[in-house]
Amino acid sequence: MLKKILYADSGAENAQDMLKVLLGLPALKGSEVSILKVISSTTKEKEEENTQDAQTKSKQLIEKLGIDAKNVATLVREGEPKTTVLNVAKEIDADLIIMGSRGLGRLQSILSNSVSQYVFQLTDRSMLLVKDDIYVKRIKRVMVAMDKSPAASYALDLAIFLLQGYRDAELYLTRINPDLSADAVLSKEEMENDSVLAPAAAKVKRAGLSYRCIVTGGKPAQQICALAEKYNIDLLVLGSPERRPSIAKTLPDLDRLLGSSLSDYVRVKAECPVLLARREET
Repeated sequence: MLKKILYADSGAENAQDMLKVLLGLPALKGSEVSILKVISSTTKEKEEENTQDAQTKSKQLIEKLGIDAKNVATLVREGEPKTTVLNVAKEIDADLIIMGSRGLGRLQSILSNSVSQYVFQLTDRSMLLVKDDIYVKRIKRVMVAMDKSPAASYALDLAIFLLQGYRDAELYLTRINPDLSADAVLSKEEMENDSVLAPAAAKVKRAGLSYRCIVTGGKPAQQICALAEKYNIDLLVLGSPERRPSIAKTLPDLDRLLGSSLSDYVRVKAECPVLLARREET
């Protein structure tokens, strides 16, 4: 499911730590990892110098991660970072892009030329975003935001895949029910029998994983972030569908760029790494 991982290395230690945590999961032991360093240069001599420096830093990162170099490809490309990441992800057919993020929202992302926001905007692949100001921990609590959409179903499948053979984590199946108020209190039985969470829980049971159900009301994006903080979540998995037709994939989606989508709000506000589960719709 995640056979090819592209790690766009900007030197951010939080993102590097998250990559190390992920590669420690049994499900990803056989995954191919490509470490991408994007350089800029004005002369051929400068390009050679920057390339050598990038290669050295990639080797140092591989040593830091403690992974077998045979399973890692190091890529050094010259160009604009945001477009280079997109092009390389397509070139290697990456299943997952991992990037650091400054957690900028709305107009800030556009004005500061945010690389992660640009890639999130235009890619049709899953992305794991790790903000610079969060603490990366060993994965013990994984939250999956559930609703009735195919995107949420795929997010659950992805979370289950990640935890295959790993028994130290618990899945938090979470639904924000629009028919409930934000202060609604439901019993454990009511949450277990929720029309959305019940089939999700059954799927998790079949996978042999530990889980709990959480149902509340209120504004979905805000509540997802609040619950992630309340339960000290280590990884939040959220379905983030590709909404635009193929012909419009090179055009800006202003809703996302301005931060009005649920995915965009959560990636900015959540106090934990966010895995935006996405696959190209057919």
